[in-house]
Amino acid sequence: MLYFHSSAFQRRGRRLKRLGWLLLLGALPAVATGQDLVQVFRDALAYDAVYGAARYAAEAGREKLPQGRALILPTLGLAGNNSRSFLDVDSRSPAVSPSFKRDTRVYGASLTLSQPIYRPQNSIAYGQAEYQVRLAESVLSQAGQDLVLRVAQAYFDILAAQNSLELAKAQKVAISEQLEQAKRNFEVGTATITDTHEAQSRYDLILAQEIVAGNDLDNRQRALQQITGKEYASLAPLRGDVRLSPPNPESMQPWVSLAEKQSYAVQAQESTSAIAALEVKRQQAANLPTFDLVASYAYNAQSGTANSALGTDTRNGTIGVQAALPLYQGGAIESRIREALANQEKSRQDLENARRSAALAARQSYVSVINGIAQVRAFEQALVSGQSALEANRLGYEVGVRINIDVLNAQQQLFSTRRDLAQARYNTITNHLRLKAAAGSLRPEDLDEVNRALTP
Repeated sequence: MLYFHSSAFQRRGRRLKRLGWLLLLGALPAVATGQDLVQVFRDALAYDAVYGAARYAAEAGREKLPQGRALILPTLGLAGNNSRSFLDVDSRSPAVSPSFKRDTRVYGASLTLSQPIYRPQNSIAYGQAEYQVRLAESVLSQAGQDLVLRVAQAYFDILAAQNSLELAKAQKVAISEQLEQAKRNFEVGTATITDTHEAQSRYDLILAQEIVAGNDLDNRQRALQQITGKEYASLAPLRGDVRLSPPNPESMQPWVSLAEKQSYAVQAQESTSAIAALEVKRQQAANLPTFDLVASYAYNAQSGTANSALGTDTRNGTIGVQAALPLYQGGAIESRIREALANQEKSRQDLENARRSAALAARQSYVSVINGIAQVRAFEQALVSGQSALEANRLGYEVGVRINIDVLNAQQQLFSTRRDLAQARYNTITNHLRLKAAAGSLRPEDLDEVNRALTP
């Protein structure tokens, strides 16, 4: 079968939507035994702290829009007051001014309304808020792609470590058989003690390699557990008959062009650059006048004053336009404008760097996929040749034209070729995913395609 035949380039107009990631989050939970790649990814979506932090960061970023909208909407405020005072006056000249006691209350309420009529800084800030939301969405989508890559890499790292351990065990069995045969041949006089020592040396070495492979497998499993929060009894392995096809399209330049346009890192930096450009305008607008519609209505009541026992009720309503013009603020406005201009130029350079980095990542991933496919084919041929070489050396050893070390070397070469073939397949698959990520077209559904290459 052909693997990796998706039309990622034809879907260049699509953008990875947040819903696409969260639908998988709500899918049926996977059981932590005999898992495939998609099931492991579901676990990672629900558990991974890095992606969880990105989700909440995106939620926080979306709040920038209502906050920016609030700057151009009216504000309404209600205030109230209620106080009581006691007054006790003892006159020293009662005939002139009699003594008196007075208990007074003052209470009231006021309603104020302010509606911006002309505040260019607020309107520009609202425009910035829209780009801040786009930035948050791009960062979340980038985190989603990174999670796919991290899960796939950790998954295939475990398979590679398992291959190394299994091959080490198989090689130990084969060397053990060769060691026993060398001992028997020495006992009957058909071989020298050198053959036994050589086989024993290889056996001791493979024991050490088996320990290293087991430790590496444990480390790889812990790395996946950190992402998913689960330990897996087994993972679905890659089928031995899988065939890897080149990317679609097969030329490099379309992938590079796509990466420069819609890579999520580029999208995020485009939003940042737009925010910086608007910040220059916002700071320049600080020199302009502002106009607000203001209105208020107040009611105040008091039962008396220090000079009168008569109470009053007062109602007061006002409406008008309030204007303000900044004249001089110690040079702060001009300084902020220069700062914003410098940040704008910085954002332009960052955007150019993001495009170049995306193009470089696409080129490197593309070359890695193409070379990986060629490497897999070479290893497949080398595996056939290695098997034939081992059989020939075994036969030669039995008839006396080959020595024991020749058989051991052929065995080691064959096992190394099997391990390298599996590793080359894993690397080619993950590099293909990285190529799609560089182009901004990697989706969780792409793991379904990888899953079809796994043994159920």
